[in-house]
Amino acid sequence: MENKKKPKYGVFINGAEQLSIGISMVVAVAAGVGVGILMKKYLGYDWLLFLGIFWGLAAAFLNVKRAYDKQVKELDKLKDDPKYRHAKKDYQEQNDKN
Repeated sequence: MENKKKPKYGVFINGAEQLSIGISMVVAVAAGVGVGILMKKYLGYDWLLFLGIFWGLAAAFLNVKRAYDKQVKELDKLKDDPKYRHAKKDYQEQNDKN
């Protein structure tokens, strides 16, 4: 049997992963603004700056959606976990009363 141990610094790794969402949002917007400025400078159209900003914002929201989907997937794994069956039962009883 394979003995799976959690890493000693697992809490810090999970925290860093969550922090990376915020950093990736800032980087995505900054990269979009940078691309927009470069396109405006070399091609001469002012509206290209706004296109770059839009691309950056779209990339930032995509990063948030991916993180959200990942968290939902992790939560779905917990629904069938035997440790949390009592919570599921309490939740169902509470909803039946309403």
